[in-house]
Amino acid sequence: MSDSAPNHARIPILYVILGVLLVISIVPMYFYSAQVEAINRDRLKTNEMLLQNTVTRSLADDLAQHERSLHMMLANLSSAIQVASGGDIGESNIQSPELRALLENFVSSSDEIAYATLLNSDAKGISAGRIAPDAFLNRELERAYSAAREGREYNGQALVVGEGKSAHTVFLVSYPVKYGPRFLGMIASVVDLQFLIRRLQEVAGGGLTPYVVDSQGRLVAAATPGFATGQDMKNLDIVRNFVDGGNKAQLAETREFTVGAGSEHVEMLGTFSPVMSLNWAVVVQKPRNEAYRGVIEMQRTARLLALLAVLLSIGVSIFAARRITNPLQVLTQSSRALARGDFSQRVNLWSRTEIGELAHTFNTMSDELEHFVEDLKRAAEENRELFMGSIQMLAGAVDEKDPYTRGHSDRVTRYSLLIAQEMKQPESFLETLRISAQLHDVGKIGIEDHILKKPGALTEEEFEVMKTHTTKGANILRPVTQLAEMLPGIELHHEALDGRGYPYGLQDEQIPLLARVIAVADTFDALTTNRPYQQAHTPEQALQIIKNLAGKRLDPKAVEALLAVYGRGEIKIQRFTIKRPIAPPPTEAPAVAAAAATATPSTPAGTATLERTRV
Repeated sequence: MSDSAPNHARIPILYVILGVLLVISIVPMYFYSAQVEAINRDRLKTNEMLLQNTVTRSLADDLAQHERSLHMMLANLSSAIQVASGGDIGESNIQSPELRALLENFVSSSDEIAYATLLNSDAKGISAGRIAPDAFLNRELERAYSAAREGREYNGQALVVGEGKSAHTVFLVSYPVKYGPRFLGMIASVVDLQFLIRRLQEVAGGGLTPYVVDSQGRLVAAATPGFATGQDMKNLDIVRNFVDGGNKAQLAETREFTVGAGSEHVEMLGTFSPVMSLNWAVVVQKPRNEAYRGVIEMQRTARLLALLAVLLSIGVSIFAARRITNPLQVLTQSSRALARGDFSQRVNLWSRTEIGELAHTFNTMSDELEHFVEDLKRAAEENRELFMGSIQMLAGAVDEKDPYTRGHSDRVTRYSLLIAQEMKQPESFLETLRISAQLHDVGKIGIEDHILKKPGALTEEEFEVMKTHTTKGANILRPVTQLAEMLPGIELHHEALDGRGYPYGLQDEQIPLLARVIAVADTFDALTTNRPYQQAHTPEQALQIIKNLAGKRLDPKAVEALLAVYGRGEIKIQRFTIKRPIAPPPTEAPAVAAAAATATPSTPAGTATLERTRV
């Protein structure tokens, strides 16, 4: 069995064990870390949103508180004016020192009040402050006066007054002055939003950008000079949400959005908190990579730890898997050695686990198998020797029927093996040839002695009987199935390449190689041994006769091999008595052996009388 036969479908157990260990160690860890990461990510996101919500809510509350405080101050000032004027701030009283003092004290009471004015019902009045109204502020005063005549308070839009370093962001707040139901005039105050800008600057930083917008989405104030008061901010989703919500935008809202800057887009997280009394909103926004920096760092740290855990798991898994698979590999290699017939392999493993017990059992099995195989080999060798001895005895019994052919089967066997070895035939062929050559004449046991031992030439009828020894031998051995491969050498060794052999007259390649090799060895031994009807030829004479028969009656390659073996001295002929002249090959004869082998010494070459030979 080939060692590589099952390999193309085999999965190394190391991979299986490693995969199982990795799955049971990494998969739960992955899901656990993913779950923890998701929970922490959500918490960090929630914390960031809460932070933004807290910042905007605090700023909105501060702004609303300032607005309420200002309106309370204006209400108190209105009451003081009514008392001081006796309910009359007409043209004769509007310029009174008492009213002017009240107005100036109001302006000086807070750094946030940059300007204040008191107008009567004729729009005449007095003012105090550190700024002078410009055209934009005057328009706001006109709107405020109209609202006051209607009995309403007024909060104006944010404006920038002054230029350069003296520029200030302000907005107008007005309060009607009434005496009972009668309209007396209006108090207007211009509030400097520097306090708001300072508060925005306090919370700015760390990527957080705070600013305030009005109900139209225009910028009121910002912490950085990159924003301009009055700038339309509705291009930002967070501002647009506030504007679109109108009066419904009463609660803080946080959302993710994208800010486009040319071809670049920045993902942001923003929150707005409305200031209901002013109809403004405090907005803060932050790039998401800054807002979620903790999340990103946590994810990076978690993934790094997960990677380290995975690598550690892989290392431990490989170590554990190899502790299991290495002994199995040793067992596998030893098992393959056993399959190849090497029973000397032993497994040297020190382990108290089942694998150690398996190794001990394997070694015990190897010992028993080694002894068992040795016994089988010994028995097989004994059976083979018994078999070969039986064959040799059978062949010897045949040879004993004719004292002149004693040892013939042994010599033919030896010559046949030398010829086949020279022809580079495999060991299996040599084994078959050995038995077939040894038994090639076994059929002579069924030939009557008066024919087999006849000292002279055979008659035509006797020769026909003699030729049956090939088929008789095959029929004797055919019931033995183990000898089926040897039968062609026994039955066909008297066939000739030219078709003039027997028993079937086969030609060329119709004759098996087994029979062709035995035919050359048989002919050589017949020519070099004494027979009652012929004297032995010298080896050189016999080889010359055989060379003349090559390609006609005998296989040329087998003849060539015989010549080579004899030329190297591997064949020694001990017995011959008369040196005979070399005769030419016969031109026609029913016999297998060379015609020259039957010619008498006195018969001239070329006119030899063909006799029936018994090879």
